[in-house]
Amino acid sequence: MEGILDLLNSPIGKTIISGVAGSTGQDNSKTGSVLTMALPVLMKAMERNAATPQGAEGLMGALSKHDGGILDNLGDLFSGGVNKEVVDDGGKILGHILGSKQQGVQQVIGQKAGMDTGAVADILKTAAPILMGVLGKQSRQNGISNAGGLGDLLGGMLGGSKTKNEQSFLEKILDADGDGSIIDDVAGMVLGGSQKKSGGLLGGLLGGLFGKK
Repeated sequence: MEGILDLLNSPIGKTIISGVAGSTGQDNSKTGSVLTMALPVLMKAMERNAATPQGAEGLMGALSKHDGGILDNLGDLFSGGVNKEVVDDGGKILGHILGSKQQGVQQVIGQKAGMDTGAVADILKTAAPILMGVLGKQSRQNGISNAGGLGDLLGGMLGGSKTKNEQSFLEKILDADGDGSIIDDVAGMVLGGSQKKSGGLLGGLLGGLFGKK
């Protein structure tokens, strides 16, 4: 099964990154860094949610509405900017997945990508329906119909067997309240205390954590 970071590194992933950057008026490289950090975090949050019967049922229902068709029309989607309906859908998806954690997650990612929280929010609102399309398509192709299958799908796309460090990184971002200590903890964990590798290189480091070659 293709991992989410493998997808971002593929031709369709590069189309998604450049399209999201163009639609939100953001730098292409920084948008790539934001998505490289954010998409695994969103999937980890979904994995958490799917661990409860109610959460799994809600996620299965959401995926049934996002069948992957959005991926077949990326050119139309990004032509002239993503329409308000898609962005509004993205906002609802983020609220559903992250709940009260949304602001903290956006702040931490913004700090590490060198981008303000509002710009990160715009990127995530645009990208969330695309992520749901990817998961919906995978869910259909794999015939997933229950919470266990959903958890396996999310775990597989996150990279299968994750080290404790990777798990801890995702958990920390999800539990962040945006304060400096959490940001420093996350930076220390990922960057190993080396400030030379901050900013745009974080995406590459994260790719390494999740097995992207």
